[in-house]
This record gives sequence, C-alpha cells and structure tokens, in this order.
Amino acid sequence: MKTIFVSGTAGSGKSLLTSKLLEHYTNSGVFAAVLNLDPGVENMPYTCDIDVRDYIDYVSIMQQYDLGPNGALVMANDLIASKIDEIQNEVHNVNPDYLIVDTPGQIELFAYRSSGPFIVENLTSEEKTSIFLFDGALITSPVNFVSIALLATSIRLRLNLPAINVLTKTDIIGDKLKEILHWTTSLSTLENAIAKEVDGDTYSLTSNILRGLNLGGFAQGLIPISNTTGDGFINLEGALSRILNLGEEVED
Repeated sequence: MKTIFVSGTAGSGKSLLTSKLLEHYTNSGVFAAVLNLDPGVENMPYTCDIDVRDYIDYVSIMQQYDLGPNGALVMANDLIASKIDEIQNEVHNVNPDYLIVDTPGQIELFAYRSSGPFIVENLTSEEKTSIFLFDGALITSPVNFVSIALLATSIRLRLNLPAINVLTKTDIIGDKLKEILHWTTSLSTLENAIAKEVDGDTYSLTSNILRGLNLGGFAQGLIPISNTTGDGFINLEGALSRILNLGEEVED
C-alpha cells in the first residue's frame, strides 16, 4: 500500500483533490481508498472508506466537555491518535493499493499538535508522501506567496515526508498564473514584485524568508492544477509516481 496525505490551508481544495485522485486511480484500474481524518467535516465530495467520525463524535465532545467548536476540534484531533490501532486495522481490512488521506481543514490541528505526526508515522505503508496545496486565490500577491511557501516548508518539517507542492484553482486566477509561475523560477522577479507591494521592515523580513526558502530549491517543483478542469493532473500523477513507484506509471 502507498499512502498520500493531502494537506493545505482551509478552503484550498483538499477534499476535492482527494476525490479527483480517487477517480484517477479508479479509472486507471487501481484500487484506491480514502481515509478521512477531519472529525468536523459535514459533507465530502467522495465516498469515504475509513472515517474518523466513526470513532470520534465532535458534537458529543462539545456537549460533554462544554467546549466551543475550536476546543472540541483540538480534543477530537488528539483523540484520533488514540484510535490509531483501530484505524490501522480498518485500513488493513480494506487493503487498497493507494490510501488517500484527507487531513483536517484546520492544518494547524493536524500538523502542529503531536497527534498529526504520530498518525503519519504510525500508519503502516510501503511508501508515503504529502501533497501541500497552495490556494491559488490566496497567493496572487507576492507577500502571500512567500507566506504560504513558509507554511508549506514548516508542514514538511513537521510531517517529515517527501512533499509535492501543488498550486490549485488555476482556472480562476487567469493571467496571474503565468506571473506566479515566474515567481517560482526567478528570485529577482519575485523580490521586485515584493518591493512594489511593501517597504521597510516588511520587505527585509520577506526577502530574508524568501532567500532561505530558495536555498533549498523550494519553489521549483510547484505543480499548477485545476480540480475543475483537470489541467495539470498528468504532471501531478508523474510526481506521485516518482516518489511512490520509483517513477513507474500506475498500472492495473
């Protein structure tokens, strides 16, 4: 079994990408399954094979412990880790070739509390990778782009997995797509764009962050996709194959 964790900021398109990956693998004749790790989600664009909501009742936690929505989500996500053996057994019974893991909408609950990395480490799999979604609607400004790039790097450090960085919603950002992709390949172009947007301490801070990220060759692999049109999925599948299958194409 190969495991793909789908992460990103709230509203970036994690669940929709999960459904598209499931559809892609199914159409390729490969058995894929989805594990939902979000205890607070109400509607999903896919049929869930393993669901943490079967183990953790978010609403009951609010009522039992007199917690607000955020406090209940924190407790619920921590409780999920205590159910890892049961979740693993259910995954084992389903036994897919590919397990696609839809992580919680609030990325900080999954990545920055100890429960998230614990789940990543303790889900048994031959190979694992993480997809981080750059919300195209959020990164049309250069400072936002650097901010999300810093977040993506932080998430990669926390999850300790090979990461694929994906730019979503390319169908709604129009001409900005070409400009954003130019930022990923030209440090000077991005720095000039930052200089036009901010000055003083903010420019200095943003530029220093940018240079640190660029030293790791961070932005070179940003893959633009559209969950709506399907554009870019061939490139995403290729990136997944390079990590999970040593470059071999998915076959029946």
